[in-house]
Amino acid sequence: MEALIAGAASLGLCLNEAQLSQFRRYYLDLTEWNSRINLTSIAGCRDVQSKHFLDSLSLLQAVPEDALDGGALADVGSGAGFPGLPLKIASPGLRVSLVESIGKKAAFLRHVACSLDVNDVDVLAERAETLAHRPDRRESFDVVTARAVAEMDTLAELALPLCRVGGRVIAQKMRDIGDELSRAERAIEVLGGRVEDVVPVELDEIGEPRCLVVLAKTSPTPPAYPRRPGMPAKRPL
Repeated sequence: MEALIAGAASLGLCLNEAQLSQFRRYYLDLTEWNSRINLTSIAGCRDVQSKHFLDSLSLLQAVPEDALDGGALADVGSGAGFPGLPLKIASPGLRVSLVESIGKKAAFLRHVACSLDVNDVDVLAERAETLAHRPDRRESFDVVTARAVAEMDTLAELALPLCRVGGRVIAQKMRDIGDELSRAERAIEVLGGRVEDVVPVELDEIGEPRCLVVLAKTSPTPPAYPRRPGMPAKRPL
């Protein structure tokens, strides 16, 4: 876990032995399941540490400190659990919901959450478009995260309806984000958000230039949104 330890230190994190043991367990489970179902094309130990674990932990630069102790986080399109599960390991006080509509991936998430022996992790095997119309889930999360899910105009419609007013959506993007944000400006506004910040991610262990696009939820999302499954991507606002 040398790459993980070094990169975490660059982020101001000191992972204890129990947390490092959880990351080791996570890597082993990921490797085992990846041989049976397609979870990720990044499989080497050092690459998983840098391009999955550290890349996920970089979001701590944008997660509000008060959310880390008891706050509710939804990870949309969680896949193999990134960034939601690494954030949970590093910040045990987070209450994390992993939103993943593909059944086999959701099964892996349930398995690894049990394997890691973490509390307050909920796997929601449904589309974000459907989940956001459930009264108990709509606008109920302090933080909504997304990694490699969609362009910002589509992502805004998937994530902002889940975020409470006063909360944040944090999207992981490559550094050159200006044109994508310009195209998403109307969608973000219609859905009750605004661009609060674009935080550069500078970690030698990751290598590629990254950034975190932070949206503030400033007003309730109109009831018509999100539209039915598939529509946000097919016809972005």
